[in-house]
Amino acid sequence: MHTDPTEAPRRAAVAKINSNPMEREDLEKIYGKDNVWDTGELTKQFRVQGFMAPFAVVIRKSTGEQGAVTFQHQPRYYFDFQPA
Repeated sequence: MHTDPTEAPRRAAVAKINSNPMEREDLEKIYGKDNVWDTGELTKQFRVQGFMAPFAVVIRKSTGEQGAVTFQHQPRYYFDFQPA
């Protein structure tokens, strides 16, 4: 049996993020207007490589830069791009 050492911290982060999801305006105040995306905006700017909630691994289409974004479920927003 394979154990994922990131599973417990990720589950805790998912629970925390989704217990008090933020509106877009609040996320933009924290992360900046250019660092918050809905699903359509995200897929225009990034290729999504995979999900490990609350993170998605992405590649920025314009530069090829790989990184990760955090996401919340409802309302679904992706935010805080972090380069790899």
